[in-house]
Amino acid sequence: MKRLIECVPNFSEGRDASKVDAIVAAMREVPGVFLLDRESDADHNRSVVTIAGEPEAVAEAALRGVGKAAELIDLTRHTGAHPRMGATDVVPFIPVEGVAIEDCVALARKVGREIWERYRIPVYFYEAAAQRPERANLENIRKGQFEGLREEVPRNPERAPDVGEAQLHPTAGATVVGARKFLIAYNINLNTPDLEIAKKIAKNIRFSNGGLRYVKAMGVDLRARTLAQVSINLTDFEQTPMHRVFDMVKREAERYGVSIVGSEIVGLIPKKAIELTADFYLQLENFSAAQVLENRIEASLAGMPAEGPGKLAGLAQPFLDAVAQPMATPGGGSVSALAGALAASLGQMVAGLSRKKKSQAAFVDQLSEAVAQFQTAARVLGEAIDRDAASFDAVMAAYKLPQGTPAEQQKRDNAIQAALHGAAGVPLEVARRAADIFERLGQLEAMASSSMKSDIRVGRLMASAAVRGALENVAINLESITDTALGGKLRAEAAALAARVAEAAVGASR
Repeated sequence: MKRLIECVPNFSEGRDASKVDAIVAAMREVPGVFLLDRESDADHNRSVVTIAGEPEAVAEAALRGVGKAAELIDLTRHTGAHPRMGATDVVPFIPVEGVAIEDCVALARKVGREIWERYRIPVYFYEAAAQRPERANLENIRKGQFEGLREEVPRNPERAPDVGEAQLHPTAGATVVGARKFLIAYNINLNTPDLEIAKKIAKNIRFSNGGLRYVKAMGVDLRARTLAQVSINLTDFEQTPMHRVFDMVKREAERYGVSIVGSEIVGLIPKKAIELTADFYLQLENFSAAQVLENRIEASLAGMPAEGPGKLAGLAQPFLDAVAQPMATPGGGSVSALAGALAASLGQMVAGLSRKKKSQAAFVDQLSEAVAQFQTAARVLGEAIDRDAASFDAVMAAYKLPQGTPAEQQKRDNAIQAALHGAAGVPLEVARRAADIFERLGQLEAMASSSMKSDIRVGRLMASAAVRGALENVAINLESITDTALGGKLRAEAAALAARVAEAAVGASR
């Protein structure tokens, strides 16, 4: 039987995509760990990452994420709407298959001790892993947040961590590690900027104040959208289904003369939760079947859906589904990167098959070198599919930054320009790589078996499409970049890259 767990670490950074990228990269270095989802929110200034795999591999990935977050996140400079006490705020382990909650408790305790040993970050245990009854509830542990705990822990034994010394890490704070059932992070947005209304509704629906069982809630100010939000953690969706929460928020909102403008799911959701509650009834914003936990795990482990198209079509379907969703990413930049990766993969196939043929024996060394070059290019362009989406998300996050004062406006403008540079830089790199592939495929034609000329020419067409598509994304970002010198330099390089692949139009007519 497979042994699968899920881990959903929450990091106190939702505005700097490069930092989140580095944290995610550190976790993905562990073999056997699958990245299922990542969500960042600029208002909350928080990112939620979902990974899954065998217990020991997931535990090591979580530890590496905690270490990288400690390097990159300074809580003394952190602000955001979401409560937090650590650079890595919480690390919950959730049983998925072949694992009991008791196994996750043991794993949480082991990881907590290792966090202290490796990084000297104190640890608290919560939910099923709690060592003291009052610490089962995260709210009790996090009371006072980083700033309050920093002052209280050294002088109040009741607030001392479960692992480590009685003081917080100077910049990374403390981390809460636990084991729990699947939790749904579900937010409901109101058509009012009045935060007090959201707070009153949250108070009335959460269980700690006599509301719905298995519901935790708080009011959040979405300044970038001029909305108030009821942010909800639903700890047992089978006992308290989502539609009951929605109905109660709706009724409470009507008492204050406001209404719901939409709801959203942060991260992944079990299939059964959707089966219990129709998505159209909840008015879910941008909901995708790819957010279903079981679907994402199956796709990651098997590389294709359990049902539906044949094997090859099944391999492509998850990406096609992701592109088809009514969301900004993945978009044209990611599609261009995929086109380049496919061109490189065709080159690798042709070179690999050709070097096995006696008729091409004179070119074995050159073909072997070509295999390695195309393999590297395919890997880099494959990674650019996510990097392009992340660069666009960084632009959107920058536009959501507050702009109420001149200082905030300046900070926002600077962040937007920096993000735009990144959003232009990724597709420009894709165009460079794809132009190189286009030319290498042309060189390959003289060495490859004549039976594979059509594969080479298809590869060149794909590489040309990758260049031209990527340059469209460069151009649209250049429209908003205010540095005219940089803009001129990038436009000149883009024109040169486009000229390098002009031959593709001729090749297509042969």
